[in-house]
Amino acid sequence: MKAFLILEDGTVFTGAHIGANKEIISEIVFNTSMSGYLEVLTDPSYAGQAVCMTYPLIGNYGICRLDAESKRAWPDGFIVRELSRTASNFRKDITIQTFLKEQGIPGIAGIDTRALTKILREKGTMNGMITTNEKFDLNEILPELKKYTTGNVVEKATCSSKYEIKGGSGKKVALLDLGAKNNIALSLVRRGCDVTVYPAFTKAEEIIADGPDGIMLSNGPGDPKECVSIIEEIKKLYDTDIPIFAICLGHQLMALATGADTYKMKYGHRGGNHPVKDLETGRVYISSQNHGYVVDMDKLDPKIAVPAFINVNDGTNEGLSYTGKNIFTVQYHPEACPGPQDSGYLFDRFIRMMEVRKNA
Repeated sequence: MKAFLILEDGTVFTGAHIGANKEIISEIVFNTSMSGYLEVLTDPSYAGQAVCMTYPLIGNYGICRLDAESKRAWPDGFIVRELSRTASNFRKDITIQTFLKEQGIPGIAGIDTRALTKILREKGTMNGMITTNEKFDLNEILPELKKYTTGNVVEKATCSSKYEIKGGSGKKVALLDLGAKNNIALSLVRRGCDVTVYPAFTKAEEIIADGPDGIMLSNGPGDPKECVSIIEEIKKLYDTDIPIFAICLGHQLMALATGADTYKMKYGHRGGNHPVKDLETGRVYISSQNHGYVVDMDKLDPKIAVPAFINVNDGTNEGLSYTGKNIFTVQYHPEACPGPQDSGYLFDRFIRMMEVRKNA
């Protein structure tokens, strides 16, 4: 069956239909990872977006459910050059075609994903439609594409109630779930922490009253400025002396809670190959990233926070160190999964922060 990807600038790509049989309008973004398509599909940060994979062959090792980053898939749509017809992997449970249908995700294959990526890089991220309707009318569709917004998708991506993951006799960590990947909690559990996961809209007073040794703010989807009530609660957490480590959306929300600003990037950072530089040591790490918004370094108050990491490619902010506080935040994903693992040491740094405070 034919399928069409229609961009809001009027560009139309024609390919083959894959996945669920439905029509969607979404924000079109691209990911440059060469592997890890299951982790991409199950990352809650993609809620409200359709993902184009730049690597040309997707699905060749199938789907292993144990590798999923959440209980379901999140993108609205999936765009590939070629979807593998066979899956060769002793760990696989099902093929990617079956998974897309099971998860209700429509997609398109057989298009020039390189050309699509170049359009998004040159013109910026834009909305689009995936449809199998051969009689589509651009005059009707384009106004609808321009109206689309992701909205406050954190509400959709967060957990519904508080729950615990036991890790041993280590530190008690409160994880605020803004759309968290599984491997954030698992990275803490592997280090012996007991993790309590809280829904995104939990009041700060409840988290503080539970007496955590440290607080983790997770990744998540959407525009950080939409999270008005969450930002108010994060400011209360900042005002305590509890060590805090924040990732991606959590990093942006902490910045907004302390008076800084964020802005939307032209096409964002999404992939497993982004270099970031530690401004203290000068060392460069290869990182996993998935974000379309960034903290504005020109509007940082050094009395509150200073840049700790920058992106080597474009110089944008990749992390902050908070002045006089036990708080550090990063824009990239140290939990990675599927990789690279360069930045896993940041979890060890968080553990040491909690130990120092407890022994003080």
